[in-house]
Amino acid sequence: MRRRRSIFDIIRERMEELEAIADEMLDQLVEKPSWDINAHSLEPLCDVSVAPDRVIVTADLPKADPRSIRVRGISDDLIEITANMKVKINFEDFGVTHRRGEFSRFSCRVPLPVPVDTNRAKARFRNGILEIILPRKKGYEIKVE
Repeated sequence: MRRRRSIFDIIRERMEELEAIADEMLDQLVEKPSWDINAHSLEPLCDVSVAPDRVIVTADLPKADPRSIRVRGISDDLIEITANMKVKINFEDFGVTHRRGEFSRFSCRVPLPVPVDTNRAKARFRNGILEIILPRKKGYEIKVE
């Protein structure tokens, strides 16, 4: 004989589902901080612009050591940028007095709106700005659902 679920079990399950949905919505609405104190890293300001034949990503990397800059293709629509700083920066440098932490590197993952060919990418670093030019991938198939 199968035991019937109580109304309290059903309500608890529904509440757990609603809490999961609310958590997911909150994660999408609330901005995450642009720093990671444990990794001593800051997330640089980035801009992505799309042209018919390429995607251009610019990242603001002030005080970055040019020899340490790395751009890595994670997938055809995601890149990772990392760089070490020449000097360490702390919250006090930004005028923030209620937090403590020191940063020695930049790190971020940049989602790209279209697939690109990371093997043919070119990058240059001038005056604290990293510019990455990624040719758009040709001949990819769009899935129809």
